[in-house]
Amino acid sequence: MAMRISDIIIWILFIASIVMFIWYIFGNSPSFEQMILVLILTILITNVANTREVKIRLMNIEKSFHALAGDFKNHIRR
Repeated sequence: MAMRISDIIIWILFIASIVMFIWYIFGNSPSFEQMILVLILTILITNVANTREVKIRLMNIEKSFHALAGDFKNHIRR
């Protein structure tokens, strides 16, 4: 399965979160708030990507359901 751009962005932000956490532990690093901000951005973008994927699947199911309903209506008319 090919990686999408959103997957690549999520992985980059996840790695950045880990790097900033390790950097924070060893000192001379960005503030705690900046580290949390990167983590929150990672979680937020992951949720948006998953929500979009679920929305697309739901639209496909809805189209299939409407087509099935049309088939039943045609079958009853015959």
